[in-house]
Formats: sequence, C-alpha cells, structure tokens
Amino acid sequence: MSILSKELVFSQVKASTSDEVIHYLAEQLHQDGKVKDTFEQAVKDREKVYPTGLPTGKIAVAIPHTNVEYVNEAAIAFATLAEPVKFHNMAVTDQTVDAQVVVMLAMKNPHSQVSMLQKLMALFQDQALLAQLQQITDNEQLFKIVSEHI
Repeated sequence: MSILSKELVFSQVKASTSDEVIHYLAEQLHQDGKVKDTFEQAVKDREKVYPTGLPTGKIAVAIPHTNVEYVNEAAIAFATLAEPVKFHNMAVTDQTVDAQVVVMLAMKNPHSQVSMLQKLMALFQDQALLAQLQQITDNEQLFKIVSEHI
C-alpha cells in the first residue's frame, strides 16, 4: 500500500499562514485516521525549533513533520497552495521562504522518513515539475502526477 493516497492530495489550498497550512493538512491526516490527535501540535512545536521551509528555487517547498510516536499509519499529505505562505528556512532559520508546495510527512519509522525525504528532494529539485504541479487545479490529476514521482 502506498503512503500517498488521493484523499490526502490537495491542489490550490487557500491559507495565509504556515500554521493554517499545518492545521489543514494535520486535520486531513487525523480525519483519515493516519495520526493521533496530538500530531498537529507536535508538528507546530517542532516547526518552531526545526523549521522545514526549503528554498528550492523559484517554487519553494515546506515539509512539516514530527516524531513517529504521533503517527498511527504512515502517510503523506501533499498540497499546492493558491498563494505562497511563509515558512521559516530550514538552513537559515531567521529567514523565511515563500512555500507554494507543502508536504506533510507522517512516518511510522525513522528510517522510512529518510528514504522518503530523499525521494521528495529529487522531486523538489525539479523546478519544471513543481511549476507544472502548481498549475494543476484538480486533486485527482495532482495525485496522479505526484504518485508517479514518489
């Protein structure tokens, strides 16, 4: 079974802050039974200490996540945003990036998190692909293309 499901892929999500994006995706994961009710706050707490914004080029991304104990079943929530949202930069934490793609990881074991991050990094470095994903307005079409790359 894939950790990416079409129920957890969202195109053109409207949010104005990173907290709103995190809330939206964590809520979807929780409603799907993938994470515990403590997951959202754990992600927000971790984001304050270890930001997840990645300045990957013209289209920046964020990969909010938290520790495995908040997860019931491995899953990914994937979203493109209608408007960029500021996430703090992973490398230079006092700077922000305007994320347009947000991938929330809910991993069950730390090792799988590393291999998933490697796959995602390959995806994130393909700016042409990110630009294509950013244009999609249909969740199913977005799921189809993302699932080919993860």
